[in-house]
Amino acid sequence: MTTRAIGIGLAAVAALAAGAARAEEKEKEPSAVVELGGAGEWNLQNGVSAFGPTAAIEFTPIKNWLEIEVGTSTMFRGGDKEWGADLLFKKPFELSDKVEFMLGAGPEWSYTTGGDGAKISGEVSAEFMVWPAGDHRLGWFVEQSYHYSFSAGHEQSLGVAAGLLIPIP
Repeated sequence: MTTRAIGIGLAAVAALAAGAARAEEKEKEPSAVVELGGAGEWNLQNGVSAFGPTAAIEFTPIKNWLEIEVGTSTMFRGGDKEWGADLLFKKPFELSDKVEFMLGAGPEWSYTTGGDGAKISGEVSAEFMVWPAGDHRLGWFVEQSYHYSFSAGHEQSLGVAAGLLIPIP
């Protein structure tokens, strides 16, 4: 009888350990997430649009509270190019195991060929991140943004970016 009790006890301990290991695996999140995609931007004053590739890396210094995104893009409009870089501070909201929503704000620097030169702007963004398998192995994102330039003319624009999410373990 004691052998049976020891066997049941060992089985219970093994089951608890396996459950704890699975919970630990589920909690293990990537150290950073790379965002690769395309973006579009529309100037609210003159209606000019620009499109191009975008890339960013996002990491979480304070879980469930703060995410920091460092990104860059190159926009093409007419014969001009605009290179930009931004630093966004985001508050994440987990809507489900597969969907996250983030609100963010931060500074942006851009340089445009063709006369505009360098600009410093403020950016506000809202982003949805979707992880179809729920395991944060590969996903996609859609991010909407508003930009306000502090340079002469105070250019304002709306933007949207979409693409793939690639986690870095």
